[in-house]
Amino acid sequence: MAHSHVLLGAGAVPAQPAVRRIAFSDLKDALSKGADDFLAMPTHAIFLCAVYPIIGLLAARLAFGYSILPLLYPLVAGFALVGPVAALGLYELSRRREAGRDTSAAHALDVLQSSSIGAIVALGLLLLAIFVLWVAFANAIYVANFGYATPTSIGAFIDEVLTTRAGWTLIVVGNAVGFLFAVAVLSISVVSFPLLLDRDVGVAVALLTSIRVVLKNPAPMAAWGVIVAGLLLLGSLPAFLGLTVVVPILAHATWHLYRKTVRSGSSPRPEMRPAQKHERHAADFPAVLFPWAK
Repeated sequence: MAHSHVLLGAGAVPAQPAVRRIAFSDLKDALSKGADDFLAMPTHAIFLCAVYPIIGLLAARLAFGYSILPLLYPLVAGFALVGPVAALGLYELSRRREAGRDTSAAHALDVLQSSSIGAIVALGLLLLAIFVLWVAFANAIYVANFGYATPTSIGAFIDEVLTTRAGWTLIVVGNAVGFLFAVAVLSISVVSFPLLLDRDVGVAVALLTSIRVVLKNPAPMAAWGVIVAGLLLLGSLPAFLGLTVVVPILAHATWHLYRKTVRSGSSPRPEMRPAQKHERHAADFPAVLFPWAK
């Protein structure tokens, strides 16, 4: 029964949300509303997305410190594949603001008490698996062109990539494969997380609905993908710090894009299950750190 709930949601039969056709003007409107949400809740957004520049800087340090410089670009670019997971709290704040409810930062974690949390975790794990697969592919492409030898320096690596046939092949093939991964993630996640926050429909229904949105709006969704990629690149330039503004605006805008593209109808809303507080004793440490501990 639990597995069925994760896949198909709380309804007696799988939900079938209606999908709308949108225009390019709707993308502009979604971005405008996303920026308005950010201006109304800037402290919350920056706090929740500060992890992005931190992750980027840590990825750079890891690459320089452990001689995996060739994977620096795939690692940073690949974080966009799991970006929808990091934006969950921002979707929730936009949802609450739209409904006229309290938008304090603490409510960004309300998703943890949602009956949709199982489906949300399952979808997050899927995106994580795609990210790991992307890094593996990127590494394989590099090895196929340059072998297993590590670059002697940053300058030598840049020179090899930009001035040799192997480097040009790496750029073309690597970006082509990365584009396919990006299209796949956009198709399955463009509205799936907001839908799971708004309705308890299960991960299978959320994935299918997201794909239906892309198929019904191929040109606007392609433009949305270009907008997201361009803004993420722009935000990454000043040491990733621009992402503290770009990511929350995109996250808030994604919620409004969901509202424009999906008509959830009579699908059941998630139930909120307040976390139960239990008395803890020092003798229970460290078992109490694990949620399955009795």
